[in-house]
Amino acid sequence: MAAWIPESTYRVQLSQEFTFADAARIVPYLAKLGIGALYVSPFFKATPGSTHGYDVTDYQELNPELGGDEAYQQLVSVLHQHDIGLLIDFVPNHMGISGGRNRWWQDVLENGAASPAETYFDIDWTPLKRELREKVLLPILGDQYGEVLERGELELRLADGAFHVQYFETPLPISPPTYPIILRHKLPALIESLPADDHALLEYQSIITALDHLDELDPAAVEERQREQIVAKRRLSSLVDAHGPIASALAETLREFNGRPGAPGSFDLLGELLGAQSYRLAFWRVAGEEINYRRFFAINELAAIRQEVPAVFASTHQLLLQLLAARPAVGVRIDHPDGLWDPAGYFRDLQRAYLTAQSGELGTSGVTPPLYLVVEKILDHDESLPDNWAVHGTVGYDFATAVANLFVNPANRRAFDELYGSFIGERLKLADLIYEAKYLMMRTALMSEVNVLSQALNRISEDDRHTRDFTLYALRAALRETVANFPVYRTYIVGAEGTLRDQDRKVIDAAVAQAARRNPRIDRSVLGFLRDVLLTVATNDAQEPDNVDGRVEFTMKFQQLTGPVMAKGVEDTAFYQYNRLVSLNEVGGNPAQFGLSVAAFHRENQQRQRRWPHGMLTSSTHDTKRSEDVRARLHVLSEMPREWRAAINRWTKLNRQHKRRLDGRAAPGRNDEYLLYQTLLGTWPVDAGAAPGEEYVARIVAYMDKATREAQVHTSWLTPNQDYESATTGFVRAILDPALSGPFLADLTAFLGPIAYVGAFNGLSQQTLKLTVPGVPDIYQGTELWDFSLVDPDNRRPVDYDKRAKALAALAAPFDPLLLTNDPRDGRLKLLVTERLLRFRRVQPDLFAFGDYQPLETGGTRAEHLCAFSRHCLDTDQGIFVVVPKLIAGLLEGSLEPPIGDIWDDTWISLPDWSDGDRLRSVLTGERMDLDQATPERLLASAALGVVPVAVWRNDGAHDMDAT
Repeated sequence: MAAWIPESTYRVQLSQEFTFADAARIVPYLAKLGIGALYVSPFFKATPGSTHGYDVTDYQELNPELGGDEAYQQLVSVLHQHDIGLLIDFVPNHMGISGGRNRWWQDVLENGAASPAETYFDIDWTPLKRELREKVLLPILGDQYGEVLERGELELRLADGAFHVQYFETPLPISPPTYPIILRHKLPALIESLPADDHALLEYQSIITALDHLDELDPAAVEERQREQIVAKRRLSSLVDAHGPIASALAETLREFNGRPGAPGSFDLLGELLGAQSYRLAFWRVAGEEINYRRFFAINELAAIRQEVPAVFASTHQLLLQLLAARPAVGVRIDHPDGLWDPAGYFRDLQRAYLTAQSGELGTSGVTPPLYLVVEKILDHDESLPDNWAVHGTVGYDFATAVANLFVNPANRRAFDELYGSFIGERLKLADLIYEAKYLMMRTALMSEVNVLSQALNRISEDDRHTRDFTLYALRAALRETVANFPVYRTYIVGAEGTLRDQDRKVIDAAVAQAARRNPRIDRSVLGFLRDVLLTVATNDAQEPDNVDGRVEFTMKFQQLTGPVMAKGVEDTAFYQYNRLVSLNEVGGNPAQFGLSVAAFHRENQQRQRRWPHGMLTSSTHDTKRSEDVRARLHVLSEMPREWRAAINRWTKLNRQHKRRLDGRAAPGRNDEYLLYQTLLGTWPVDAGAAPGEEYVARIVAYMDKATREAQVHTSWLTPNQDYESATTGFVRAILDPALSGPFLADLTAFLGPIAYVGAFNGLSQQTLKLTVPGVPDIYQGTELWDFSLVDPDNRRPVDYDKRAKALAALAAPFDPLLLTNDPRDGRLKLLVTERLLRFRRVQPDLFAFGDYQPLETGGTRAEHLCAFSRHCLDTDQGIFVVVPKLIAGLLEGSLEPPIGDIWDDTWISLPDWSDGDRLRSVLTGERMDLDQATPERLLASAALGVVPVAVWRNDGAHDMDAT
């Protein structure tokens, strides 16, 4: 069974503001644009008001805020009418648990380890802290527990026969075996006031007895316990409804349990009751140190779930598989696979389950995965996807990194090192920042996870006389040091059967070796022991099975830790500290890299064509730190270090009057100021002039607030520095106020002019490459026109689709493309390139799905400014060759003329072997060109790039397409 492969995708963010119905309304527009599949954010039931959908609370229901099942079916119908597929973003790693809306999590809170849902979550029921044994830490309080309790913010309530404690919007269930603590409180008074044979009193006492017996049940008798407590709740509800004295007694009980603010002792009853629960309430700030359930990164509201348990997989995928089976043109994007116990096993399970859902018979794995599956996997520059993953590729961050570096001038790396270090007053080393940031994460937000692993490693060491003297402190130090030096997100070792890739062994060896070099105080024998455990290498000849199981368990959980440490330490911390050229500080990127040769870019594309030809290609996503067009602008700075140095030195002098002195230092600091200037250049609206509006100013204020907190240098999310944040906000507002900073704004916009001009051509080249190299291109919502957005929530603002539909309709009428080329800031030129190439992909799917990729030789005086290649499908004999400019500022040498025509002088491109006709046709403009018969193997760049600054040419043959 061959998988459906989309020609392209268009990502939309679903929310209350953009529902299934809203998505259905733009489908006709997407069809005209040439989109192959609508790519939607997670749409299963999520936390109310969720703006992203990654906090799923129920996998068995579609999100009612998006319109529910009926609206979804209408969307599917509209997609089918327009021959557009559907790519579903699915979140298997974690669930939202806040606000009492996750029934599985609530059941765990109510029943603890006896809950049927206990196996769904990764909870350590036997943590080192004695007070947490058989409990889940709930760090949801806004203050210390005692303060919250004695302010009366925790209120005991009774509804439908069930007790719970309400904390603002969060209901916390009370365990039924502890109901007698409440019910007995007024029992003596009831016995005294009611006849001994009163039916209601006897029923009340019988309920208490039944609840007492719940605690005596074998923990394995889960179903019986569930059944008995449901019956008890119903009996209690009926009794309260029918008997006034008992209802009054319970109402008085609730009042007494809920205490009186100002009388601390009055809260002892509620404190005793809460102490008997299967959860321990705590101040949210203690989560990093003591939390005992695995989370998504360090987000307390997102609890990891255990897809390795068959029952969990079945429950969480039932509805997804039904949706997949009901529609042929459908695929799935898997969020955060590195959090899974065994990603390869999960992908195999999903492919088999899909086959079963399709055929009604047990599916078996085949050579080709039957379901189109792409994964959010971030790869290091020399890392590749594991061969045993039954997927079609990544979501495309590897491409985004490569294409970004293509437009960065590597010759100016040292100049940027010097100007950056000079401006901020120190020479930052990215490797050191990453190491320190990862270590910081393990000492703060992820400390508990490290402590749990350290305890597990300590237990393993006790099993061998050669390692039992290793102290817990030494083991924890070795663990932290190794993780801090881990070069990739994670390894993929599975079990004790010797399933070990060479790449995984090399990664672990490298991490341990680097740990020893960076911290020579670490006992190398402890590091060696850790290495052996990770590689499941025995340290003696007679390993007991339990010991092997312990090593495997440790290794698997270790692999689930390195990813969060990397993500939080690198992308969410170090990338906000190291600001040399922030267009390179992107998800999956490596800011230490400064530029990429055309030859290296070609090699990456050829490798993708060979190994993962249907993986996605992305440049903007809901997760990127900056949009593709912001980065395209900022790449231009790499070509003009002298001018950039002069500009920032002018600007800091003009703006220093707006800084504040905090503890003897100017605020904001120079590094944050340097980031701010790049941010302004990258995002400045095309039509703003020198007077940005309040909406723009508010966006920059919000961004700088987030960026400074993420950097954790002067302020942080955990411990905000209000003075520094206030100083930064004041600085931003002052320098963007024309009345206060007219000279600066005039200088900024004058400097921006040529950067925005060249940046637009960078953006066109980038878009052309994404739509033509091997892979499935993704268009993030709204980016078919220029989009100058920052990290979320800025990149999730509403999209004006009416504007885009009108602009697209205008392109259907005859026009002169040269008019658009002469003003590249007009977003219609990007729309033209996008629409023409998307439509061409739809009519030539085999060319892009199976066509080869061949670099084309270039020569002449301007050859260094070109990237050219061809695609050719042998089966259909269809081919194209693509030519785009790069390092355009150096090409233009200060002029504001488009990079077309004579500017290319004698520069040429070799034509591909399959181009044996005498005429070519432009896919973008429809123009035809006769080849020079004297040199049919070459084409002058001035001819290839004669009208628009990017070119996609094909033979003008029988398989024609009206590109205009």
